[in-house]
Amino acid sequence: MHPRAPRPPLPPAFTRLSWSSVLTQFAEQIALVAVPLAAVLLLGADAAGTALLQVAQTLPFLLLAIPFGLLVDRSSPRRLLLLSEALRASTLVAVIVLLALDALRFESLLALGFAGAVGTMGISVAVPAAVPRTVSRDRLVDANRWLELGRSAAFIGGPAVAGAIVSLGGADTAFVVATVACLAALAVLARTDIPARVAAPRTTPWRDIGEGLRFAFSHALLRPMIVTSFVFNVGWFLLQSVFVVYALDRLGMTPATVGAAMAVYGGGMVIGALLAPVLSRRFALGALTMLGPLGGFTAALLMAATLWVPAPAFAFAAYLLFGLGPVLWTIGTTSLRQAVTPVSMIGRVSSVLVVATYGARPVGAALGAVVAAGVGVEACIVLCAGVFAAQLGYVLLSALRRVREIPADPADAAVGATPPDESAGGRTAPSARGRRPSSSASDPT
Repeated sequence: MHPRAPRPPLPPAFTRLSWSSVLTQFAEQIALVAVPLAAVLLLGADAAGTALLQVAQTLPFLLLAIPFGLLVDRSSPRRLLLLSEALRASTLVAVIVLLALDALRFESLLALGFAGAVGTMGISVAVPAAVPRTVSRDRLVDANRWLELGRSAAFIGGPAVAGAIVSLGGADTAFVVATVACLAALAVLARTDIPARVAAPRTTPWRDIGEGLRFAFSHALLRPMIVTSFVFNVGWFLLQSVFVVYALDRLGMTPATVGAAMAVYGGGMVIGALLAPVLSRRFALGALTMLGPLGGFTAALLMAATLWVPAPAFAFAAYLLFGLGPVLWTIGTTSLRQAVTPVSMIGRVSSVLVVATYGARPVGAALGAVVAAGVGVEACIVLCAGVFAAQLGYVLLSALRRVREIPADPADAAVGATPPDESAGGRTAPSARGRRPSSSASDPT
């Protein structure tokens, strides 16, 4: 067996894109902490007010993600990235100015939170569309691993830094730091060369959006990604909606240990991103992605075990797996999605995943509120395990589990796009039947 040759570094364009993504994620995490703290500490907002802020910061993902995906496909990911980052920075600057003038009101914070979320959503749609334009197909897993590692680091460091800054220097200082990070990301993006797509005949926007939706939901590999992501996030936010109350009342945890358990989630994300190269050498790509749903189900079982053995250690282990598994899923499925989707549609397909992921959040939270009020918090923990069992069972029956590697040829993008009468039961497409997956692709690690 020949030793593995060292892999060349990723292209400079991707390196700049990844650094801008890290800075963006860091700024976002600081803002997500600073905004509600400013609302409570400076404006006297109550729980209903902070909930309204969360709605404002998530609503753009539901309303605008698909139109923004169309913009990416019709123009350039770089242009949308620059405009989105500039919008985020301008909203933060506006908050700083209003704070300095003692003119910040809850209504203005709500409006600026919505506008900033529009920028965040634009970046969430444009980055996955930019990656295949900056790296070769055989390096997609490498590229997405680095993006997830940066996101994981921001998940851990951003809230901690924001809390410390607000405690020591006030909310206005936190907004200044977030603004500096945004402007730095904007400066890096301005020096990043991302090729635009080849011009193609345009049809009506509705027809283009319909084309993207049909492709995503008729593709035997993309459809399981969409459904599994939605169901997984329903279960995750069902748990998140009741965990603090459950941990304090049932597990005897303190606010400090609850925060520590949630921090373990970020640690699991980092561990998953670091383990991805090793695991991708030992598992086929489809098997690697299954570790995400499997990790979520195992974590839900650990959390359910606390109903009988109320040990905080089980909750810590559950949050570790909730962080680790989804990172492996994201790295694998994002790389595969970028490989099997035509470049002309990748913005629209990515936006469908954004809608599925963020659209599940209010569904899961609302489900938790209804079940907790009607039956009890313990019932939410049991239901959570059932939801995670459903997402695992569904994806194990899909064609996604049988994928061995990133397709070697763009023509293989058609693999899995089955006609309606062939798609039931997770059967693979006729184009994939009767032949082995191509072995000419380089090792994706």
